[in-house]
Amino acid sequence: MRALLEFIAKYYHWFMLVALEVVSIVMLVSFNRYQGSVWVTTANAALARINAWEHQATQFIHLGQANADLALRNIILEQNIAFLSQQLDSLTHDSTITERLQAERTAGFDMVHAKIVTSSVMRRDNLLTINVGSADGVKPEMGVICGTGVVGIIHTTSEHFSIVMPLLNSHSSISCRLRKTGYFGFLRWDGKSPFFAILDDIPRHARFRLGDIVETSGFTSVFPRGIFVGKVAAIENSDDGLSYKLRIHLGIDFTRMQDVSVIRQAFQPEVHELESQADSTFAQTH
Repeated sequence: MRALLEFIAKYYHWFMLVALEVVSIVMLVSFNRYQGSVWVTTANAALARINAWEHQATQFIHLGQANADLALRNIILEQNIAFLSQQLDSLTHDSTITERLQAERTAGFDMVHAKIVTSSVMRRDNLLTINVGSADGVKPEMGVICGTGVVGIIHTTSEHFSIVMPLLNSHSSISCRLRKTGYFGFLRWDGKSPFFAILDDIPRHARFRLGDIVETSGFTSVFPRGIFVGKVAAIENSDDGLSYKLRIHLGIDFTRMQDVSVIRQAFQPEVHELESQADSTFAQTH
């Protein structure tokens, strides 16, 4: 208490100055209309600025919660949009020309429908896992398709699941042909875009143009002839310059695919056995 009194006694003239200033300002504002209006306007502007700063500070403090609420609303909206889109597709769905042709090409084959369990599209050697296996009659070397084109070939199977080597795999090689002219080559993936593959070994005298349809050739027992693969998107020379290399825009969007069908051909085991016998015969003679 004594220290406080000593402080006041030491600086009392400053306190007196501040008090006199306050009294003079009050008297100036109270007894002069113009100065009063200026004071009120300035005070209101200062108060408004302070309130704005306070509001911004409050918003900044609650920004994290606002972002969380906004993210939750976006998730709910996306789920609603996906559900409504699915409902609309189911109500207005009409088979495309490709899907109708697929149905015609596979009419004489036994089809095993499956769901994709896991998949990848960004690796050099992508694989798919589907929920059918040996218990469903699925075996290695069987072809896999969906409504818009060729998916790949069964690689290995367990009792209830199978691994599919899709087109998006560097080891995949499928015999395909140009639908209009019949020239054929082998479809491979260059590891770049999941929407394109390369059709190699097209002869130099072949005639084709951009947009031509590419389909399975039917030269193997894996796929029947005429299954849609994609369309010619670009024409390039092969590395040795002796043939053409076509960039094919695939008919399947592997990033969105969910359902596939496995083609079970009745005579496929017999064909494989006959080819194995022929290979072993030639191997012995050479």
